[in-house]
Amino acid sequence: MTNPFEDDEATYFVLVNQENQHSLWPASIEAPAGWTATHGPAGRQDCLEHIEKTWTDMRPAGLVAALGEL
Repeated sequence: MTNPFEDDEATYFVLVNQENQHSLWPASIEAPAGWTATHGPAGRQDCLEHIEKTWTDMRPAGLVAALGEL
């Protein structure tokens, strides 16, 4: 069995949680609680490019807020 997170032929979503953390997620697997699809369904490379463009600050949203940068 291949890793569902590394299958270039599969369809994916980009998920985001309340801390603005992003995740590549196989469309064939139910998204975990607390995560929302913000892109897709799309190919793996398209989703990875979306994450690269949109998740420019890797710090959790709670930390950014605590530092007064929101």
